[in-house]
Amino acid sequence: MTTPYADGNGPVIPRPELTLPALREAVATVAPSRLPEFFEDLQKAFVRAGDEDSVVPIRIFYRQWGVVVEIERHPETARRLHTAEQAINDPDPTVRERAVQEAGEIVRAAHREVAGG
Repeated sequence: MTTPYADGNGPVIPRPELTLPALREAVATVAPSRLPEFFEDLQKAFVRAGDEDSVVPIRIFYRQWGVVVEIERHPETARRLHTAEQAINDPDPTVRERAVQEAGEIVRAAHREVAGG
């Protein structure tokens, strides 16, 4: 089993607060190609919040993108996740199983970090 954050490089930016300005800036820094997705998800979250008369979709949006940033701010962790995501389509079931396990470990670790450790 691998250690999710044993990359030795450390984060390229500090962990942002789970606020719109902080997350937008963080995404622009660590994953600028994902900004259109970020804004699309933001719009969907606000529409859903209005439809449901609830702030929960906005909180989910902040958590979701906090996790993305948590992974992407660690270059080696992001590289491992992207490699695992590609391997999920491998024809070898053993490779796919390892890839799913690796991706799951990385994402769960990022969720724990965003939730406060």
